[in-house]
Amino acid sequence: MPQAIIRLGDHEDRILTIVKGKYGLRNKSEAINMVINQYEEQLLEPQLRPEYLTKLNKIKKQKGIRFKSIDELRKHIENA
Repeated sequence: MPQAIIRLGDHEDRILTIVKGKYGLRNKSEAINMVINQYEEQLLEPQLRPEYLTKLNKIKKQKGIRFKSIDELRKHIENA
């Protein structure tokens, strides 16, 4: 497992202490890992997440709607 020595400002250190206490984590290393995991889940581009590929494959298997023009598609959507 990689290890790193990091420098935190007072504010960042307080935030990690709050995260550690709020979630009952044993140390600030666990708090950092939790923050990183939440960042990954919420902010990374969806195409970088494995569940995006699963969702994309499901969409690809769906039956599409054939249309010859945008007007035809609009009519289909309006009637749906």
